[in-house]
Amino acid sequence: MTKKTRQIDRRSLLTGALTGAAAASMATLAGQAEAQSETTGARAPRDGEVKAAQRGKYETVPLKQDFINVAAIQSRLLSIDTRDKTRTLKRNMDRALRLIDLAQNSPEEWGGERRWGSKVDLICMHEFPIQGFQPWTRKELTQIAFELPGPEVATIGERAKRYGCYIAFGCYAKLKDWPDHVINMSVLVGPDGDIVDMQWKARNILGLFGDQALIGTTVYDVLDRYVEMYGWDRTLPVARTDIGNICMTAVGAEPTLYTCLGLKGAEILVLSVTGGSNAESAINTARANRLYTVGVGNAVSPDNIGFPEASGTEDGGTVIVDPRGSTLAKTDNHHEDIITARIPIADFRKTRRVQELPKALLLSVLQAYDPVFQPNAFAGALPATYKEAGELVRKRMGMK
Repeated sequence: MTKKTRQIDRRSLLTGALTGAAAASMATLAGQAEAQSETTGARAPRDGEVKAAQRGKYETVPLKQDFINVAAIQSRLLSIDTRDKTRTLKRNMDRALRLIDLAQNSPEEWGGERRWGSKVDLICMHEFPIQGFQPWTRKELTQIAFELPGPEVATIGERAKRYGCYIAFGCYAKLKDWPDHVINMSVLVGPDGDIVDMQWKARNILGLFGDQALIGTTVYDVLDRYVEMYGWDRTLPVARTDIGNICMTAVGAEPTLYTCLGLKGAEILVLSVTGGSNAESAINTARANRLYTVGVGNAVSPDNIGFPEASGTEDGGTVIVDPRGSTLAKTDNHHEDIITARIPIADFRKTRRVQELPKALLLSVLQAYDPVFQPNAFAGALPATYKEAGELVRKRMGMK
């Protein structure tokens, strides 16, 4: 028998587990939520559309091995110079490839042969290991953004294929379906050299850049169109691979987001914020959500244009953390470094208890809450500079 698909009724969702006066109160809140949905234009999720844990069980694919080795590369920020793009892009790519070789214990000086250590199954890099970071204009950002798929990602994919591993890294990206947008993207390439998943940054943090704001497009910036094109499940995506369920995010200091990724089945969460609070967040997130985290940041960067060499290195380094919040590996300094840890992924999957969230208790607050900064800020004209983006943020938040 074919199961009927029906549109979720938010009032039913909120009141189904309640009775009497409580149900009536919740129905009022649901009506408010429906009204808000109508103002943003985003449709409600359909039954079964969002793949989250059901009574402790979540979607997976079979694992190819019981243990995996994970590496995190704490690399410098070397920004592409738009005045000398070809040379500086090659310099940065060559550096990233060398670090991947070192993570696999197979440097060129050893003839590409692994003479030390073990094969790594997952290599994690930070948010901008190849392009670097600058307060570029949109015109400049478009010049240095990678096309997906494209030659730069193919080069990283070649290394993944050579070593039979997965590589996770961040970049500014261009997609043909999103003209003029430059997307803050996390990319996972697989052992066959192809892209396994492209995970958009969920949203940009607000208020940390003075009068400026970021101009890279996130899911929240174009939420309605994004949902129309890809569906609600892809707003917080999970890559279900044969070494575990992997999520990557460059959103910093967002514990509710990390919790939702855990509820969707994330087993390994890569926190990759360049200049962000990855180590501290990784430890707290792993413990709270009972999953493995990789908090990978940037090293001291003496050659990054326009920034002091220690920019973004104050957090405590790069870490790999187990579901108890215990640190499995940690960098000892802020120089370029690589850490590795062995994860018993099969045993973890068998014994894991997904975090128990009292949904019926919390849902009314989330439905009633109305944020100051609403989605779809980039649905119309796109800001050309960080200053214009700051003006847009202040306008949408009712600030002068």
